[in-house]
Amino acid sequence: MKKQLILTLALMITLFSFAQKKELKALEKAVKNNNFAEAKAAAKTLEPMLDSMDDKSKSKFYFARAKALYANGAGAISDFDTAFEDLTKVDSKYVSDLAETKSFVQNELLVKGNEFYSSGKYAQASTMFEMLYKLVPKDESYLYFAAVSSVLAKDYDTALEHYLKLNELGYTGVVKEYYAINKETGEEETFDKATRDVFVTKAKTHISPGERMTESKAAEIATQIASIYLNKGENEKALEAIKNARALDPSNTTLIITEANTQYNLGNIEEFERLTKEAVINDPNNTELLFNLGVVSVKAGKTQEAKEYYKKVIALDPKNDDANTNLAALIMDQDKPIKEKMNALGGSNADNIAYAKYLEELKAVYKEAIPYLETVVSNGKADTDVVKTLASLYGAIDQGDKAKALKEKFGL
Repeated sequence: MKKQLILTLALMITLFSFAQKKELKALEKAVKNNNFAEAKAAAKTLEPMLDSMDDKSKSKFYFARAKALYANGAGAISDFDTAFEDLTKVDSKYVSDLAETKSFVQNELLVKGNEFYSSGKYAQASTMFEMLYKLVPKDESYLYFAAVSSVLAKDYDTALEHYLKLNELGYTGVVKEYYAINKETGEEETFDKATRDVFVTKAKTHISPGERMTESKAAEIATQIASIYLNKGENEKALEAIKNARALDPSNTTLIITEANTQYNLGNIEEFERLTKEAVINDPNNTELLFNLGVVSVKAGKTQEAKEYYKKVIALDPKNDDANTNLAALIMDQDKPIKEKMNALGGSNADNIAYAKYLEELKAVYKEAIPYLETVVSNGKADTDVVKTLASLYGAIDQGDKAKALKEKFGL
């Protein structure tokens, strides 16, 4: 009886093994004929048999199912993750064309990704590059390109996920770059080493070969993480990311500015001012930085400093509307103490003389402010308030004709 039971089990195992092979052949045949719907159905039937398969059969199953799910690039995006994971489970000693297939899929995805990116379809490009990374996880540059594409697609949550992963991996993007000068154009061109050497030594179309390491992307990645956290309103996390980035590249002006803006968002105005001044040392002709220092100086009651910053902006960019408007406003504020003195006067002869003196001081203030407002108006972007202010200043210095012409021009 025991012998009969053993024979029965052996028969069942044999039949089960036969069923496996039959279904596996059906799966492989469907894939070979590009009948991917039939192949997926066959794979579904085989899934419960996986535990009993030998390594060779498992490799063939995973390889065939991967090809079925990928479907020559026409498969559902949601199936690609499984397809790429299946390819990692295939033992190449059982499947001879594994490397060739992976290379084909990699090239196909790369072409599609580049096409999407070049045509501004950044969300689709990000998906392609992310798939490439899953297919070839040792090439972390694909994850970097997925992150960059996600930022351009304004999909900041996905971008943050990718950048955090890159940060965790310690990705820098530093590679050795080979270059040479094109004799015909005089331009420097970069290649892989073998191609560069062919152009220089055999084709002789290029000269002055050289090599160098590319710049690290670590600071850029940390900056993007900080920027995304800032956009999400998570300023504390942003500040931590920035400090990590600055440790990698302490003199990077962009990082200093980003930290300054984060400190400002956190209400740390003094730190904002300190960091912005640090950035100006690195970039003394940056009008945005100088303007921001002007604004901060006004808030801190440092009027004279603010004026100097606005004047520096205008010296670099004479038609800067914001700097001209703010400087004019600061100058006009000088009329307040003069008006207070005038209002405190009585009707005596001495008071009348003092009044006339103060009136001239007042006109001098307005005459100093007028050219800056005139610049704003002449730029053609002045709002109604600026035009009205300029007209009233003309009236205050006895230039009523100019005030009238200005109001007529702007329909006031």
